[in-house]
Amino acid sequence: MNIFQRMQNIDRRWIYLVVALCIIIPLLIPFNSKTYVTDPSSNLYQKIDSFAGKEDKAVLLSFSHDASTMAELFPMEVSILRHCFERNIKVFTICFSPPSAPLMAYALNVAKEDYPNSQSGVDYCNFGYKPYGLFLPIVLGMGDDVAEAVQTDADGRKIKNLEIMNGIRNYDDLNLIVDFAASAAVFSWITYARVRFGANVAAGVTAVMAADNYPYLQSGQLVGMLSGLKGAAEYEKLVDVFAAYEDADNPNGRKYSPEVIKDTWVPIMSKKISYDSSQGNIDTDVPLPYKFKMARIGMNAQSIAHIMIIVFIILGNIGYFTTRKKPDETI
Repeated sequence: MNIFQRMQNIDRRWIYLVVALCIIIPLLIPFNSKTYVTDPSSNLYQKIDSFAGKEDKAVLLSFSHDASTMAELFPMEVSILRHCFERNIKVFTICFSPPSAPLMAYALNVAKEDYPNSQSGVDYCNFGYKPYGLFLPIVLGMGDDVAEAVQTDADGRKIKNLEIMNGIRNYDDLNLIVDFAASAAVFSWITYARVRFGANVAAGVTAVMAADNYPYLQSGQLVGMLSGLKGAAEYEKLVDVFAAYEDADNPNGRKYSPEVIKDTWVPIMSKKISYDSSQGNIDTDVPLPYKFKMARIGMNAQSIAHIMIIVFIILGNIGYFTTRKKPDETI
């Protein structure tokens, strides 16, 4: 039996084991790799960052998924929340399905661990779970008055009495909705908030849903989109490159620049920061917490697993065509 015949007879359990190891080992032993940022992620970052420090602008994050898609969506949720906390951007959260409520609270808790000064009702507000039957009244109502449409937050406080509502009235102020979904939920925000009131809408979706959203992205109905782990990894890098960057001239993050993205490599093991001063440049490596690099570590594992699957497919096809009997050899 030659090597190709042996390959055709390999027990499939060995293949599953190899693929499993290709996923587990990079997760346990992370390695550095470059992340290239695409325009949909870049455009979303710029839109959110344009609200930095503005009392009359805010972002609404809608959670429309359950725990089965956390691997792809949770890292992008934490990254966007971290961006908002880092750049002093008002952020609201809401969900219309019961399984999303604990995930929304979990994302907020993880993101604000490094921002102890961020206060509920002042810097962010969790509207909490609202029954899906109220989706349309709330979405349309927020076009006129957010406080009247939602009324209370997750803690039962009157929305209109919260400090965060200063300068925030309707979609003119709550001017970006980012929907995290593993379904077509974002289309409802486009239909009602975008078309009726002109609100900006963006999507954070699983990789398999990205193709359904590209037409809306190309038409301008979506201002940006994060697609699966790749999109989450890109946003993680953008936050590390811009929002979390500090020096003497830019204490609250550096100015957005495509050249900076292209020239800056942020290793997932640490973050290199340059401090410009009259004394010269000082470079230092700062360890990155795992929660700031979840997507990039996941992308490494996913990439290796995909490469290994492709290798198995190629070898399998070579083995099949090599060992296949010729027509005149058949009995």
